[in-house]
Amino acid sequence: MIKIKPTYLAALLAVSSAGLNAAELNVEIQNLTHGLYFTPIAVVAHTPESSLFEVGEVASTELQMMAEGGSLDGISTIATSVSADVLANPAAGLLAPSAKASGTLSTAADNTVLSVVAMALPTNDGFIGLDNWPIPTEAGTYTIYLNAYDAGTEANDELRGGGAPGVPGMPVPPPLEGLVGTNGSGVAGADTNTSVHIHRGNIGDESMTEGSSDVSNTVHRWLNPVAKVTVTVN
Repeated sequence: MIKIKPTYLAALLAVSSAGLNAAELNVEIQNLTHGLYFTPIAVVAHTPESSLFEVGEVASTELQMMAEGGSLDGISTIATSVSADVLANPAAGLLAPSAKASGTLSTAADNTVLSVVAMALPTNDGFIGLDNWPIPTEAGTYTIYLNAYDAGTEANDELRGGGAPGVPGMPVPPPLEGLVGTNGSGVAGADTNTSVHIHRGNIGDESMTEGSSDVSNTVHRWLNPVAKVTVTVN
Protein backbone atom coordinates (compact mmCIF):
# COMPACT_ATOMS: atom_id res chain seq x y z
CA MET A 1 0.00 0.00 0.00
CA ILE A 2 1.12 3.57 -0.59
CA LYS A 3 2.28 5.46 2.47
CA ILE A 4 1.13 8.99 3.30
CA LYS A 5 3.56 11.24 5.15
CA PRO A 6 3.31 14.72 6.68
CA THR A 7 4.12 17.71 4.50
CA TYR A 8 7.52 19.00 5.57
CA LEU A 9 8.69 22.58 5.34
CA ALA A 10 11.04 21.73 2.46
CA ALA A 11 8.13 20.35 0.48
CA LEU A 12 6.03 23.41 1.24
CA LEU A 13 8.81 25.65 0.00
CA ALA A 14 9.08 23.58 -3.17
CA VAL A 15 5.41 24.18 -3.83
CA SER A 16 5.69 27.94 -3.73
CA SER A 17 3.88 30.12 -6.23
CA ALA A 18 6.92 29.87 -8.49
CA GLY A 19 6.73 26.06 -8.39
CA LEU A 20 3.12 25.61 -9.43
CA ASN A 21 4.13 25.21 -13.06
CA ALA A 22 4.91 21.95 -14.80
CA ALA A 23 8.61 21.13 -15.07
CA GLU A 24 10.72 19.54 -17.78
CA LEU A 25 13.52 17.43 -16.31
CA ASN A 26 16.43 15.51 -17.73
CA VAL A 27 17.45 12.79 -15.29
CA GLU A 28 20.70 10.82 -15.52
CA ILE A 29 21.55 7.90 -13.22
CA GLN A 30 25.09 6.54 -12.95
CA ASN A 31 26.11 3.28 -11.28
CA LEU A 32 29.07 4.14 -9.03
CA THR A 33 29.84 0.62 -7.83
CA HIS A 34 32.65 -1.76 -8.76
CA GLY A 35 30.53 -4.87 -9.33
CA LEU A 36 26.82 -4.29 -8.69
CA TYR A 37 24.15 -4.10 -11.37
CA PHE A 38 20.90 -2.15 -11.04
CA THR A 39 17.62 -3.63 -12.24
CA PRO A 40 15.23 -1.45 -14.32
CA ILE A 41 15.10 1.96 -12.67
CA ALA A 42 11.97 3.93 -11.80
CA VAL A 43 12.23 7.72 -11.62
CA VAL A 44 8.95 9.05 -10.19
CA ALA A 45 7.76 12.64 -9.76
CA HIS A 46 4.84 12.80 -7.34
CA THR A 47 3.17 14.90 -4.66
CA PRO A 48 4.94 15.47 -1.31
CA GLU A 49 2.17 13.62 0.53
CA SER A 50 3.10 10.33 -1.17
CA SER A 51 6.16 8.13 -0.74
CA LEU A 52 7.57 5.05 -2.47
CA PHE A 53 9.42 4.03 0.69
CA GLU A 54 10.15 5.32 4.20
CA VAL A 55 13.43 4.65 5.99
CA GLY A 56 12.65 3.16 9.39
CA GLU A 57 9.24 1.82 8.36
CA VAL A 58 8.10 -1.57 7.07
CA ALA A 59 8.32 -1.90 3.30
CA SER A 60 5.15 -2.06 1.27
CA THR A 61 4.34 -5.12 -0.82
CA GLU A 62 5.05 -3.05 -3.92
CA LEU A 63 8.51 -2.08 -2.66
CA GLN A 64 9.18 -5.71 -1.71
CA MET A 65 8.45 -6.79 -5.30
CA MET A 66 11.06 -4.36 -6.57
CA ALA A 67 13.68 -4.94 -3.85
CA GLU A 68 13.60 -8.76 -3.98
CA GLY A 69 13.03 -9.39 -7.68
CA GLY A 70 13.53 -6.12 -9.56
CA SER A 71 9.92 -5.87 -10.74
CA LEU A 72 8.53 -2.37 -11.32
CA ASP A 73 4.91 -3.57 -11.54
CA GLY A 74 4.09 -2.60 -7.96
CA ILE A 75 5.89 0.72 -8.22
CA SER A 76 3.88 1.45 -11.38
CA THR A 77 0.69 0.66 -9.47
CA ILE A 78 1.63 3.15 -6.75
CA ALA A 79 2.55 5.79 -9.33
CA THR A 80 -0.74 5.39 -11.17
CA SER A 81 -2.75 5.62 -7.95
CA VAL A 82 -1.27 9.04 -7.11
CA SER A 83 -1.18 10.43 -10.67
CA ALA A 84 2.62 10.48 -10.67
CA ASP A 85 4.86 11.12 -13.67
CA VAL A 86 7.22 8.21 -14.36
CA LEU A 87 10.43 7.65 -16.27
CA ALA A 88 10.65 3.85 -16.31
CA ASN A 89 13.65 1.74 -17.27
CA PRO A 90 15.84 4.40 -18.91
CA ALA A 91 18.69 1.87 -19.23
CA ALA A 92 16.43 -0.54 -21.18
CA GLY A 93 17.48 -3.33 -18.81
CA LEU A 94 20.25 -3.67 -16.25
CA LEU A 95 22.57 -0.75 -15.52
CA ALA A 96 26.13 -2.09 -15.36
CA PRO A 97 28.91 -0.82 -13.07
CA SER A 98 30.07 2.70 -14.10
CA ALA A 99 27.34 2.91 -16.77
CA LYS A 100 24.89 5.79 -17.14
CA ALA A 101 21.28 6.00 -18.29
CA SER A 102 19.16 9.09 -18.85
CA GLY A 103 15.77 10.25 -19.99
CA THR A 104 13.35 13.16 -20.00
CA LEU A 105 10.51 13.53 -17.53
CA SER A 106 7.71 16.07 -17.86
CA THR A 107 6.04 16.70 -14.51
CA ALA A 108 2.57 17.94 -13.64
CA ALA A 109 2.22 21.04 -11.47
CA ASP A 110 1.40 19.09 -8.29
CA ASN A 111 4.22 16.56 -8.67
CA THR A 112 6.96 18.54 -6.97
CA VAL A 113 9.18 15.82 -5.45
CA LEU A 114 11.32 13.13 -7.06
CA SER A 115 11.94 9.53 -5.99
CA VAL A 116 14.20 6.89 -7.55
CA VAL A 117 14.32 3.13 -6.90
CA ALA A 118 16.03 0.07 -8.41
CA MET A 119 17.16 -3.26 -7.03
CA ALA A 120 20.90 -3.81 -6.57
CA LEU A 121 22.27 -7.15 -7.79
CA PRO A 122 23.53 -9.42 -6.38
CA THR A 123 21.64 -8.81 -3.14
CA ASN A 124 18.66 -10.40 -1.44
CA ASP A 125 16.53 -7.27 -1.00
CA GLY A 126 18.92 -4.35 -1.50
CA PHE A 127 17.94 -1.32 -3.54
CA ILE A 128 19.12 2.15 -4.44
CA GLY A 129 16.79 4.86 -3.23
CA LEU A 130 15.98 8.54 -3.41
CA ASP A 131 13.01 9.55 -1.25
CA ASN A 132 10.92 12.67 -1.93
CA TRP A 133 13.64 15.04 -3.13
CA PRO A 134 12.08 18.49 -3.71
CA ILE A 135 12.41 19.40 -7.37
CA PRO A 136 14.06 22.84 -7.60
CA THR A 137 11.96 25.62 -9.09
CA GLU A 138 14.99 27.33 -10.65
CA ALA A 139 16.52 26.09 -13.89
CA GLY A 140 19.92 24.44 -13.46
CA THR A 141 21.75 21.17 -12.93
CA TYR A 142 21.59 19.41 -9.57
CA THR A 143 23.46 16.34 -8.28
CA ILE A 144 22.27 13.81 -5.69
CA TYR A 145 24.17 10.77 -4.41
CA LEU A 146 22.15 7.70 -3.45
CA ASN A 147 22.69 5.09 -0.76
CA ALA A 148 21.85 1.40 -0.92
CA TYR A 149 18.99 0.38 1.36
CA ASP A 150 17.82 -2.97 2.70
CA ALA A 151 14.06 -3.45 2.37
CA GLY A 152 14.05 -5.61 5.51
CA THR A 153 11.82 -8.19 3.84
CA GLU A 154 14.29 -11.04 3.31
CA ALA A 155 17.27 -12.47 5.19
CA ASN A 156 20.61 -11.61 3.58
CA ASP A 157 21.74 -15.19 3.06
CA GLU A 158 23.64 -14.21 -0.14
CA LEU A 159 22.53 -17.38 -1.91
CA ARG A 160 21.30 -17.52 -5.50
CA GLY A 161 17.58 -18.10 -6.05
CA GLY A 162 14.59 -17.02 -8.09
CA GLY A 163 13.94 -13.61 -6.58
CA ALA A 164 10.18 -14.00 -6.11
CA PRO A 165 8.79 -11.97 -3.18
CA GLY A 166 8.87 -14.01 0.00
CA VAL A 167 11.10 -16.71 -1.51
CA PRO A 168 14.69 -16.84 -0.18
CA GLY A 169 17.56 -16.26 -2.57
CA MET A 170 18.95 -13.70 -4.98
CA PRO A 171 18.02 -13.46 -8.66
CA VAL A 172 21.03 -14.02 -10.92
CA PRO A 173 20.29 -12.72 -14.44
CA PRO A 174 22.66 -13.51 -17.35
CA PRO A 175 25.17 -10.65 -16.87
CA LEU A 176 25.95 -12.01 -13.40
CA GLU A 177 26.31 -15.67 -14.41
CA GLY A 178 29.93 -16.58 -13.91
CA LEU A 179 30.32 -13.80 -11.36
CA VAL A 180 28.01 -15.30 -8.72
CA GLY A 181 28.91 -18.67 -7.21
CA THR A 182 26.94 -21.76 -6.19
CA ASN A 183 26.54 -24.18 -3.28
CA GLY A 184 26.97 -21.62 -0.51
CA SER A 185 25.68 -22.58 2.92
CA GLY A 186 24.27 -19.14 3.76
CA VAL A 187 25.84 -16.18 5.50
CA ALA A 188 25.62 -16.59 9.27
CA GLY A 189 23.89 -14.08 11.51
CA ALA A 190 20.27 -13.20 12.04
CA ASP A 191 18.70 -10.21 10.25
CA THR A 192 16.64 -8.57 12.96
CA ASN A 193 15.83 -5.20 11.34
CA THR A 194 12.60 -5.73 9.41
CA SER A 195 12.15 -2.08 8.40
CA VAL A 196 13.79 -0.22 5.53
CA HIS A 197 17.35 0.63 6.59
CA ILE A 198 20.83 1.32 5.27
CA HIS A 199 22.18 -1.91 3.78
CA ARG A 200 25.08 -3.47 5.66
CA GLY A 201 26.68 -4.45 2.34
CA ASN A 202 27.53 -7.88 0.98
CA ILE A 203 29.91 -10.02 3.01
CA GLY A 204 30.82 -12.60 0.36
CA ASP A 205 33.63 -15.12 0.35
CA GLU A 206 36.47 -16.28 -1.91
CA SER A 207 34.91 -19.48 -3.30
CA MET A 208 32.67 -19.84 -6.37
CA THR A 209 31.62 -23.40 -5.51
CA GLU A 210 31.37 -23.60 -1.72
CA GLY A 211 31.70 -21.47 1.40
CA SER A 212 29.02 -19.43 3.15
CA SER A 213 28.13 -17.03 0.33
CA ASP A 214 27.55 -17.17 -3.42
CA VAL A 215 28.72 -13.55 -3.63
CA SER A 216 32.32 -12.56 -4.31
CA ASN A 217 34.01 -10.66 -1.50
CA THR A 218 36.27 -8.87 -3.99
CA VAL A 219 33.70 -7.94 -6.64
CA HIS A 220 30.34 -7.37 -4.98
CA ARG A 221 31.13 -5.44 -1.82
CA TRP A 222 30.47 -1.71 -1.69
CA LEU A 223 30.45 1.46 0.37
CA ASN A 224 27.82 4.18 0.07
CA PRO A 225 27.03 6.10 -2.05
CA VAL A 226 26.27 3.62 -4.85
CA ALA A 227 24.61 5.85 -7.44
CA LYS A 228 24.74 9.41 -8.75
CA VAL A 229 21.65 11.19 -10.02
CA THR A 230 22.01 14.35 -12.08
CA VAL A 231 18.81 16.34 -12.58
CA THR A 232 18.67 19.17 -15.09
CA VAL A 233 15.68 21.47 -14.64
CA ASN A 234 14.86 23.26 -17.89
